Amino acid sequence: MGVRHAVVAGGGIGGLTAAVALSRRGWHVTVCERAPALRGIGAGIVLAPNALRALDSIGLGAEVWTGDALPGTLGLRTPDGTWLSRSDSGAMSTRYGLPTRAVHRGFLIDLLAAALPPGVVRLGVSVTGVDDAGGGAVVRTSAGELRADVVLAADGLRSVLRGRLFPRHPGLRHAGEAGWRAVLPGAGPPAPQATETWGRGERFGVVPLADGRTYVYATAVTGPGAEPADHHAELTRRFGAWHDPIPALLERLDRRNPDPVGILHHDFHELASPLPRFHAGRVALLGDAAHAMTPNMGQGGCQAIEDAVVVAHLLAAGPDVPAALAAYTEARHRRTTRISRRSRHIGELARLSHPLAVSLRNLAVRATPRAVMSRALDTVLGWQPPSAPGPAPVDVDVNVNVDVNTQVSVKEQS
Repeated sequence: MGVRHAVVAGGGIGGLTAAVALSRRGWHVTVCERAPALRGIGAGIVLAPNALRALDSIGLGAEVWTGDALPGTLGLRTPDGTWLSRSDSGAMSTRYGLPTRAVHRGFLIDLLAAALPPGVVRLGVSVTGVDDAGGGAVVRTSAGELRADVVLAADGLRSVLRGRLFPRHPGLRHAGEAGWRAVLPGAGPPAPQATETWGRGERFGVVPLADGRTYVYATAVTGPGAEPADHHAELTRRFGAWHDPIPALLERLDRRNPDPVGILHHDFHELASPLPRFHAGRVALLGDAAHAMTPNMGQGGCQAIEDAVVVAHLLAAGPDVPAALAAYTEARHRRTTRISRRSRHIGELARLSHPLAVSLRNLAVRATPRAVMSRALDTVLGWQPPSAPGPAPVDVDVNVNVDVNTQVSVKEQS
């Protein structure tokens, strides 16, 4: 059997991770990225232990360990600064074997791109369709046709290939919120804690990045397409009177922020109705293309990394590509659907705005034992990547009835 060829549609985190995983297993890989350059948008991403294990399984662990892990205290607060729940990152590290790390998305994109052989990534090239060629696939791109043994569609939230494979699926649903994201430079006091503050239909998050910068995000209940005229003024209006260090961070976020990206604003969308499967013939969907989820658990990027490692493992295990992709759906569909639903439920709790409902929610958070919260995260953060030929691991449910999540969520949709 000669060298097999994989075409990856999309040069984001999931697509590049899949490209690295396959190239290190002897595949010839072509990544088609429609943008003129690979870039990590101005935001952070939390790499939870499950994602770190996945990266380590393809030889990228050492590169991600650079910089600081998340600080000792993680948790949820109210706008006046009262703690709803707190957890210790050291205890989480002990429980899951790895410390959670928060990095700039650009750092991760650059790391993945540098791990690929020269010439793998083709910029300014979009994939528009795939045709079955009998024993292979013909990939239609803006730069001509490519032949491939497999096509991995990592083309994001508004995936073109998802629409081609599942034209009757209802598609994206607006999640009832919009979010702001920005990265503050290292100059100035670093954020001492990773926190998310829940108000009445509004949230504000602070995450120290491994390189000394600070990632901040905020959410508010809005309808689709509601775009403030001045994002900084809107954030100050909503969050300027909340607890420290939020006012100081907003001050640093003003137009003096040298980050050329500035403040990002976007609506949240999800695939509320799961796809029937993640593959068709020689095409597999991964990441947001397969299971776009709300960012309330900070698992969107982590699940894309898991997808990439699992599909590469299964494709490398044997010559039957359609069978490998069917096994990929079996390994990933149930897990990602469950995580997506849990993330949606957390968002529903966080969006509560009636004073009585907010008070009851906060009381429930305070009353939930930390051990119960930790167990609720075990099936998410305790995931192990496949390491030997054979089927990829499939999750087993742990029935823990809990309505809250202690992991700081990261707003990572684009």
